Amino acid sequence: MTAVHPVLTQQPTLRAVRSRTVVVPLRRPVIAGIGRFDQWPLVLVDVETSDGVTGSSYIAPYRAAAMPAIAAELRDLGEVWSDKPLAPADAFAQFGRSLNVVGVAGVSMITRSALDMALWDALAKTAGLPLARLLGGTIGPVPSYNSNGLWRHGIDTLGKEARELRDEGGFRAMKLRLGNPDVRHDLDAVRAVRDAVGPDIDLMVDFNQALGFGDAVRRCHELDEQGLYWFEEPIAYDNVEGYSRLAGKIRTPLQFGENYYGPRDLFTFLRSGAVPYAMADLMRIGGVSGWLQASGLAAAAGTQLSSHLYPEIAAHLLRVTPTAHWLEWVDWAHPVLDEPCLPVDGTVTATDKPGTGVAWDEKAVRKYLAHGA
Repeated sequence: MTAVHPVLTQQPTLRAVRSRTVVVPLRRPVIAGIGRFDQWPLVLVDVETSDGVTGSSYIAPYRAAAMPAIAAELRDLGEVWSDKPLAPADAFAQFGRSLNVVGVAGVSMITRSALDMALWDALAKTAGLPLARLLGGTIGPVPSYNSNGLWRHGIDTLGKEARELRDEGGFRAMKLRLGNPDVRHDLDAVRAVRDAVGPDIDLMVDFNQALGFGDAVRRCHELDEQGLYWFEEPIAYDNVEGYSRLAGKIRTPLQFGENYYGPRDLFTFLRSGAVPYAMADLMRIGGVSGWLQASGLAAAAGTQLSSHLYPEIAAHLLRVTPTAHWLEWVDWAHPVLDEPCLPVDGTVTATDKPGTGVAWDEKAVRKYLAHGA
């Protein structure tokens, strides 16, 4: 007789949800059109099941002032699913119905995503499987680019940083942020990085929505000769028609999607036929459940899908994404992670332990707790 795995014969329930807020230091400051960040706020989420398993996740809401609202919503959703089965897909759907009256984007989706990722971690641990294997895939290397630097600061520092980013994990791709007030500064930034690392490194550039449509046409034309891998978010993320028009005027492929809330937003973009590359952020797309829906949409459209932040979980999900493209590598949560996954030869491989690999260094968490947040 074939043995039945315990996860198929018993279904634990959700017993408790806990969140903590921390503010951790960044190795290099984030400097872009959205502002400057020397520290990074994180909301850490733990769910406990009736059989004693703890699932964990984190989200990074950019603004520390937003963390109390997220923590309050997490408590609310925890009560919604208290004593119900450890079934992330069911919980994700119920959370959407519960939050519909206050809106399903913004804090609602951020909170829903955070809890969803923790529930999937708990389910994978209960099954005794890494998340990628639980979802029907395998553990293996995922092509990655280094996004840990090259922000909008002095040209004299960019070459040094580019060499560091290339060498710290054997990377063959990295991201540079542009959108400076003068196109000459953008061109100088690209040349400084190219002079430092050579022509064989794939160089993505991100404008962080810094340009209006007309300026984006001019700026992208100027940069089209630089051999860049993609232009990311040159204009406002929700200007879908503008992206479609811009794509017809330039040669370098466009990339956007990290700011979309939920799979339906991604569907609107895919339906427009605007650009060949898409990117999803686990905090906004809906956690693991939202990603799985979004990856199906991207696959049906034949659009390559990359991750935005959250490399620990993205390294699992990109292994089961039919049109998987690039993993964005950052180490911003490392100060509080017990065993962060590290890049090797320009790739990131998820943990082969049960779960997602997100677990806390409790001593560090106590050190960085955001009291009063």
